[in-house]
Amino acid sequence: MLALGVLLLSSASGSAQWLTQSIELKAGWNAVYLHVDASHATLSQLIDVTGNPIQEVWLWRAEPTTSQFVDNPKVPTTTGSQWYNWSRSLGGSSPLQRLAANAAYLVRVSDTVPTFTWNLKGKPVPPKYRWTTTGLNFLGFPTPAAAPPSFESFLSSAPEIQQSAEIYRYPGGTLGAGNPVRVLGLRTASVRRGEAFWMRSGTAFNRYFGPFELSLQDSRGAQFGDSLARYQFRIRNIVAQPLTVTLELRSSEAPPAGQQVIKTNPPVLVRGELDLSTLNHSHTNLAAGPQKWTLAPKDQIGSETEVVLGIDRSAMTGNAGDLYAAVLRLTDSLGYSQVDIPVSALVASKAGLWVGQASVGKVSHFLTSIQKEPDGRPSTTSDGKYIATAVNTNLGAVVRPFPLRLILHSTVLTNASNQAVTNSYLLQRVFYGTGNTNNPFATRFYVNPVVSWSEEALKRDEIINAFRISAAHLPFSQTNKFWQCSGELNQGTNLNVTVAVDYHDQASNPFLHTYHPDHDNRNAVFDAIQPQGYESYRIERQMILRVTPPAADFASRTSANNSLVGDYEEVITLIGKPTHTRKFTVTGSFVLNRISDIPFLTPPPNSP
Repeated sequence: MLALGVLLLSSASGSAQWLTQSIELKAGWNAVYLHVDASHATLSQLIDVTGNPIQEVWLWRAEPTTSQFVDNPKVPTTTGSQWYNWSRSLGGSSPLQRLAANAAYLVRVSDTVPTFTWNLKGKPVPPKYRWTTTGLNFLGFPTPAAAPPSFESFLSSAPEIQQSAEIYRYPGGTLGAGNPVRVLGLRTASVRRGEAFWMRSGTAFNRYFGPFELSLQDSRGAQFGDSLARYQFRIRNIVAQPLTVTLELRSSEAPPAGQQVIKTNPPVLVRGELDLSTLNHSHTNLAAGPQKWTLAPKDQIGSETEVVLGIDRSAMTGNAGDLYAAVLRLTDSLGYSQVDIPVSALVASKAGLWVGQASVGKVSHFLTSIQKEPDGRPSTTSDGKYIATAVNTNLGAVVRPFPLRLILHSTVLTNASNQAVTNSYLLQRVFYGTGNTNNPFATRFYVNPVVSWSEEALKRDEIINAFRISAAHLPFSQTNKFWQCSGELNQGTNLNVTVAVDYHDQASNPFLHTYHPDHDNRNAVFDAIQPQGYESYRIERQMILRVTPPAADFASRTSANNSLVGDYEEVITLIGKPTHTRKFTVTGSFVLNRISDIPFLTPPPNSP
């Protein structure tokens, strides 16, 4: 090999589902096509174990712009850049160290073992093909493991390829005239899952690898992580007859040692039809049973459909970071294809910056009923005060809802027992942008993003791109004091916080006017501060956010980690002289959207 060094093929999927691909091998040379990614371990770890008779593994990597044309299938050789090999003798020094999916391999089994079943555990990966008309194609097909179709029936929907294709397979034994051998009996030769074939079709370009095609939102699979709300793909019928495609959820196998533990299957929802009366989509839980779509013949109306999946976040329990993973399996009514798509989701904490608003729609009355004399005049006491009989404090609707901005940050802290504890804080203002110090939460917008209560935490030369978010209805202070909430910010829970405004807070108390002699809290000669209740009142605002469980529609079920809604209630207490208090209640609704998942507030530089 020409200075290739060591080739490491690492997993690009990032998924954590596991399936075992069983591959039947014979003594000598075999052609293998992997539908799973086994790059979590080296080949030496996978093969160099007691009882495994595999001696060599050769990976075929076709040049994307190759122009050569060959008369016979290539044999593995270290003189060409299209082959990378692992051998038992070289072990860790072999150029090929890991097995990737959607790739063809030649595998040599010891002659002392007539047959061997290689059970290879890996991560399922959606199929991906590259066809060239200028040379040979070394590939396999995603056919069902049980009862695979014959080449004749499998290629019947691609007659041009069926008539012109030259197909070679490896029956085992030494390389030579009989290995590989051309497949001539298409009616009796099976398209076995996991077997690789050499194919060429002259100048005919082939895009047929099964009766249906998939266009995926993400080629790695349905990786919902801790925040993705939906994943979609399109199924297209490419055969000239109606085709029914079935989608089912299958459990993952146990992960290999050292890999993340899978809690259980994710609660996958399939979006249904739109209800025109509510403008909400229905949904079906895939765990309840397979979903089927019948597609019209190729190129006709109805020959393709869009499938939208979501994760019911409200049904996921456990600690933040817990993994839910499984496999989405698509099969067709002809029995020609089996496509496995990994699906996974993480239990997410509600940590991060949440911004939204409460909409106050009702305010309590304070209507006093006065005692009346027989002649209808108001009754009074001896000192001339009206005699009250009752006070109506019922809630009444306002003409127009009043908005109150809400800024909340849920912060993850570690307690003395090294356990993660989440505390939520209400802020008057917050700053979000590139920070002065490095942190591990790089985003597409900021290399070193921070969420801070101080502008000083932002990088000065990039402050033009930062955001300042303020809530004008909360009391302002230079230090930007924030208020700790009680309760948990989660669906079906309550969050409580009390905000107090001192009676002499010149910046925030609405009863004060610094330059008005009757409302400045000073005496007539301006040399002393008046006691509480003479010119202004202390204000205590007890806010309650009652986060509602998700509604039954698809959007509500799948967006819980990034959007929360609920009922807002606030009790406003005005405190004057020692026995003088008055309470008002306002109610409405609120919505909060998470705009950052950074789980901590960055303090300003040099803060204690």
